[in-house]
Amino acid sequence: MSSPAFHQESIACGCSQPVAVRIYRAAAREGRAALVLHLHGGAFVDGDLAAGSTVASVIADAGAVVVSLDYPLAPEHPFPQAAEAAHAALAWVHRNRRRLAGAHAPLFVAGEEAGGNLAAAAALMARDRDGPVLAGQMLLSPMLDACIGTASWRCTDAGPVGCTWADGWRKYLARASDALHPYASPGTSMRLDGLPPTLLVTAQDDPLRDETRSFAQRLRDANVPVDEAVVTAVTGWPRSYRHSMHAAPWAGAVRRHVERFLCAQTPAA
Repeated sequence: MSSPAFHQESIACGCSQPVAVRIYRAAAREGRAALVLHLHGGAFVDGDLAAGSTVASVIADAGAVVVSLDYPLAPEHPFPQAAEAAHAALAWVHRNRRRLAGAHAPLFVAGEEAGGNLAAAAALMARDRDGPVLAGQMLLSPMLDACIGTASWRCTDAGPVGCTWADGWRKYLARASDALHPYASPGTSMRLDGLPPTLLVTAQDDPLRDETRSFAQRLRDANVPVDEAVVTAVTGWPRSYRHSMHAAPWAGAVRRHVERFLCAQTPAA
C-alpha cells in the first residue's frame, strides 16, 4: 500500500468558524472514483486530521477521493454539534462533487470509533433531511451505544471507571436524555430502514465488536444491505487506529474490505 497525497482546505459547515479538511487522492485507477467523507476517532473528545490520517489513507488507497473532517470536539462542543457538522460537511462534499471527484462520483460517509458514530448519524440525517443521497456508509468499530455494557467491553481492561470511551460518552452527551436520541446513539435507533448499503468492520479483539455486530443484524432486519467483516488478526483497536499505515497490521485487511465494498456500490463509468 502507498500513502496517498493530500492537501488541506477550510470549509464552512455550520460551525462558528471554518473547519479544516484534508483531501486525499489515490493514484489514478480505472473506473469511477468514489467520494468519501471521513470522520476520525478519538472518543468524541480527542483526535484531529493527523490522528485520522491512517484510516483516511487506507480508504483512499482502496480507490476513493477522501475528505477528512476536523469536526468540533466535546466537551466544548457537545452533542449535537459534531453530528451537525458531519452532515453539513456531507452536504458541502456533495455540492463540490464535480471539483473533487467528478459530477457522477458516488458519495459515501465513513468513520472509525467515535467517527463511526458520527458517520452513522450523518447517514441518518441524510435520510431524514432528504439528502444528500448516499451510495453507502463504512463504519469501523463504531461507537454506537452509550451503555458500554456488551460482553466484548466486559472482556477488556477498560471498565466504567477511568474508561476513555465511557468518559468520552459522558462529555459528548451533555444531558442524560441525549443518549436516547438516534443521532447520538445510532445503535439504539428505532428506525433504520431507508439507510444506504453499509460496510461494518470489527475485529476479534475489538471492545466495540458486539455493538458493531448487533447493529449489522438490526440493519439486516430493516432490509438494509450489509457487508459485515470481522478481522481475525490482532488489531489493538480502537487505540491502534492512530498507528501509521505501515505499522498497522490491520491496514491491508481493511483496505481489501473497503475496496470490495466500494466496487460493489460504485457503478462503472
